[in-house]
Amino acid sequence: MNRKYRKTVIAGNWKMNMLSSQIKPFMEELKASLPKTRSCDVVLCTPAVMVPAMIKAGKDCKVATGAQDVSCFDKGAYTGEISAEQLADAGVKYCIVGHSERREYHGEDDMLVNAKAKALLANGVQPIICVGESLEQREMDLTMEYVTYQVKAALGGITAAQLRRCIIAYEPIWAIGTGRTATAQQAQEVCEEIRAVVRKMYGARPARAISILYGGSMNAKNAAELLAQPDIDGGLIGGASLKPADFAAIVAATAQE
Repeated sequence: MNRKYRKTVIAGNWKMNMLSSQIKPFMEELKASLPKTRSCDVVLCTPAVMVPAMIKAGKDCKVATGAQDVSCFDKGAYTGEISAEQLADAGVKYCIVGHSERREYHGEDDMLVNAKAKALLANGVQPIICVGESLEQREMDLTMEYVTYQVKAALGGITAAQLRRCIIAYEPIWAIGTGRTATAQQAQEVCEEIRAVVRKMYGARPARAISILYGGSMNAKNAAELLAQPDIDGGLIGGASLKPADFAAIVAATAQE
């Protein structure tokens, strides 16, 4: 982490878990476990139907509400979709786009991820843009090439001013929900490369300022080591974000230098 230039963010991704009725007790336990003084922004990305309950519960312990997906369309006959304007109107501050599960199960490609990021930016919601390689791509030594392409595609047409409101999350697909975690060195190498790509696209200052998160089975035990890396500015947390004590421990780890 490098707080001199950029903010640290710990964002939980609840995926398709929890119920609205569970949010209040969860947040009460989380508030009791969170450190009194924080060194990061804290976000919980919930299923869309739970956004109102999370916004209400999150105010008391200063946890921002995020969404897990958004439509690339502004409005119209798109049954089941939720627009960026609707998310913003509901009070959502962050939204994940391009998560590997959306790419795999819903066929989302890089151009769609780019369109969704632009829709969020146009409505004042910060996109958390996910990139990452498969196990096969890593074993074929294609990690850097693939991730570089994803970053360039996701940021295509996004201005330097808009970039200041973007977050990039590196999530090696082979480490999501598998219990396998990239080593701190592996994670740092890719996050450093992501920053280098941003530097080539926008220059040194925007590259220094963008927050890059690691998402791939970060937990209470390995968070401190991962967060100690110079180009890892936080985490996109899956399973551990469903456990208040574990999530709070990851937030606490951001205070360590």
